[in-house]
Amino acid sequence: MSGDGGKSSKALTLVLLALVAASFSVAMYFQALNLMRTAGTSTTTSTASSVLTSTSPAATTRPWGSVTLSGAGASFLAPQMFEWSRALTETVGLRVEYQSVGSGAGRDMFFNKVVHFAGSDPPLSRELHEQYAGGVMQLPVVVGSVVIVYNIPEVPEGRSICLSSDVMALIYRGDIRYWDDQRILDVNPDLRGVLPHQEIVAVHRSDSSGTTSVFTAYLNKASPEVWSKGLVGFTVDWPVDAVGRGVGGKGNEGVTQVVKTTPYSLGYVELSYAITQRLPTAALRNAEGVCVKPTDQTVLNAVRNSTAFLPQSPLDDWSNVLPQMLNPPGRDSYPIVSFSYIFIYRTYPDRAVVEALREFIRWINTEGQERMVPGYLPITEEVRRVNLKAIELLEVGGT
Repeated sequence: MSGDGGKSSKALTLVLLALVAASFSVAMYFQALNLMRTAGTSTTTSTASSVLTSTSPAATTRPWGSVTLSGAGASFLAPQMFEWSRALTETVGLRVEYQSVGSGAGRDMFFNKVVHFAGSDPPLSRELHEQYAGGVMQLPVVVGSVVIVYNIPEVPEGRSICLSSDVMALIYRGDIRYWDDQRILDVNPDLRGVLPHQEIVAVHRSDSSGTTSVFTAYLNKASPEVWSKGLVGFTVDWPVDAVGRGVGGKGNEGVTQVVKTTPYSLGYVELSYAITQRLPTAALRNAEGVCVKPTDQTVLNAVRNSTAFLPQSPLDDWSNVLPQMLNPPGRDSYPIVSFSYIFIYRTYPDRAVVEALREFIRWINTEGQERMVPGYLPITEEVRRVNLKAIELLEVGGT
């Protein structure tokens, strides 16, 4: 690419790719998820959509009657929440709707009381926790990982690239332009002659995203001299966009589809999306300098090496938990892991809603932890015990 006209043309092409990919992303994601379930790699088969709900004859005989719980938020959490929603209706007769709109939008809907609960990858900041102290409970419900997916046709199946935090930060800053940049080759000496002289397309979220918050917090913690605190948050003014090599996708679904349809691109998503779309994932150089792939074991290693001290109540401040989990010690620890949380109020005016929420919390912290979608891991027994305290804390009252 050379000259302003070339840059403009490429930028327009990338924007069009993003729009097309976003239009089909949700449908394609769930088609893949259903195919995977049909192949027997998940617990059950379900009909998928961005909002799941169905009617159960048993619902009217339960304490919650005909109540339907509504939630919205993290797309990071969405595949697992959809599976739980389907299973809850089928086994317990409790209906739960979840909208995969991103952590930022989900939080807005929750605090504006449009939905009963929110899904969020990061916990509340210390400031927000203090603002809602005693009124909002935070429950980590799954362990997930943010992975780097890429589309480099020259890298053969069975081999993968390794990326360091410095390299990823420089790519998203727009400072590393080509896949055969010496700084990438230094981390991948065995891929010299394989990585092409092609421009890197850096895909990121276009919406207010908890996955973005986790990813950028990791870059800042692991490479603070390259990725500043000013580039950490739910939305980011991506430097790579300014040089015409950045593309936004809505939700984890959108980022996945842009990468899948754009040669020489890379993006960050929750592991479940890489699995269902069969995209290769990069190994990441961890705090010990070892390149590790995201697997159940490397993610568990990271959790075990980073969560020795956890809050003991859903009403406590959880804001220090995520920083502990990012880039943890351990040779076999994957460096970008996170809980994904649900937020609920301590009081709701409707008794049936309170009873439904109690059953929801009980189920996802017991039977629900045995129904994990590929790409997620169950929370520990200690976290489950903390979450179950919310059942007793929930009350009927004003919010």
